[in-house]
Amino acid sequence: MIEELLPESVVAVEAHADDHAEGTRGTTRYPELYPEEEALIARAVEKRRREFTVVRGCARRAMEKLGVPPQALLPGERGAPRWPAGLVGSMTHCEGYAAAALARAVDLASLGIDAEPHQPLPEGVLSSVALPDEDRRLRVLAGEHPLIHWDRLLFSAKESVYKAWFPLTGKWLDFAEADIEVFMDPGHTMSGGLRAGLLVPGPVVDGRRVGRFEGRWRVSRGLVATSVTVPRGQG
Repeated sequence: MIEELLPESVVAVEAHADDHAEGTRGTTRYPELYPEEEALIARAVEKRRREFTVVRGCARRAMEKLGVPPQALLPGERGAPRWPAGLVGSMTHCEGYAAAALARAVDLASLGIDAEPHQPLPEGVLSSVALPDEDRRLRVLAGEHPLIHWDRLLFSAKESVYKAWFPLTGKWLDFAEADIEVFMDPGHTMSGGLRAGLLVPGPVVDGRRVGRFEGRWRVSRGLVATSVTVPRGQG
């Protein structure tokens, strides 16, 4: 699902809840953690442990596909994962799903992925996420294509934008600091593209200031997934 939203230079690995075999005592076998990772979740509840572990299993499989030795993934500033030198990447997880996407830094400046349950946002959340123009566009889309939960899609897109933004800037990006437009693929009702205009000075990539991010979205298997990639040499 995530892989279809990303360019060929990106390696993506995902896991669904039914991908994990049952152990001899009925407990699910998850990927093993490194000691320093284990220390971070020593007192975590089962849900947190499962999400933390499975998404790192995805990331390590993606490393292997890129020819990079698997290694511990520890959180850095604001919880963003600290990737091995020479790699850029992003991880996401929600109930029953986890994914990681990695690329070589020579191929992409940054990327962000996010997956959410394809359900309406809780009451009151959209007003804290959407700009007036975004809200207006969502209402039009909802009238034309009511089977898609556009509010949740917008939330996911904002998350992907932030995940691509932060490694380039080291700064927070508020929901109100990116204006996102979403559009559908011709002839398709469950996939499309997205464009995020940055309302604050964007990051400088290869000597050029980036004013907008672009990405993709898809609805499938009860999930909405979004991605954003920042190419090299983008103006």
